[in-house]
Amino acid sequence: MDSPSYIILSRLTSQLRASQVTAHNLANADTPGFRAARPIFAEHVARQGRVDGPREGREVAYAWDRATWRDNQAGAITRTGNPLDVAIQGDGFFTVETPRGERFTRAGRFAMGANGQLVDHHGHAVLNANGQPIAIAPNDTQIEISGDGTIRSENGILGRIRLVRFDNEQALQPEGDRLFAAAGQEPQEVAQPRMVQGAVEGSNVVSVLEMTRMMAELREFQMATQFLERESERQQSAIDRLLRRRT
Repeated sequence: MDSPSYIILSRLTSQLRASQVTAHNLANADTPGFRAARPIFAEHVARQGRVDGPREGREVAYAWDRATWRDNQAGAITRTGNPLDVAIQGDGFFTVETPRGERFTRAGRFAMGANGQLVDHHGHAVLNANGQPIAIAPNDTQIEISGDGTIRSENGILGRIRLVRFDNEQALQPEGDRLFAAAGQEPQEVAQPRMVQGAVEGSNVVSVLEMTRMMAELREFQMATQFLERESERQQSAIDRLLRRRT
């Protein structure tokens, strides 16, 4: 297989991942706190030797799947009426305790766990400003959450929801569709947290745009596939001619 085939194969591989990323975005268009991702491709230039042309060969460019960029724009805030739901306005992440350690999320769809703790969608305990789970007793029936995350009931203050930020949000490592790992960064307390009770931040995926992007990526994939088929036919034709000359 010569350089054209390798080049188009690199493009096919990159285009396949681009379609997978877009499909993942579409699948999470209704996931609270989800952030859309975008693949980043670059040109990898290699020196091609043993060919006729300029001295020391020609440069060949391959598609390089370099990284994934995350769109950190906030999603729309929707009122739910659930007093335990909390949406973040501005920067910050909630902190939850998982079997793998602390993880961070924008998804504030909380509920009361079986053990009386405030938990997220997956049952992970939501942590307070001291890094401890927030406990809500059965007789705490009138829950109020203020803008700074302080939780009160008719029996007094129950704690304050911890809100943290990171210097480089792009470096956060996603785990599933809602959680992020710090990936070596130190979480910093948000100085002036802003939260809204009875609301949830939605996904920042715009379904119409993602569908349009998916259709464009599928056309690009088909074009690359057709190019590879034509290149294969060209090579086979060249082999047939050489064989006919020898016979």
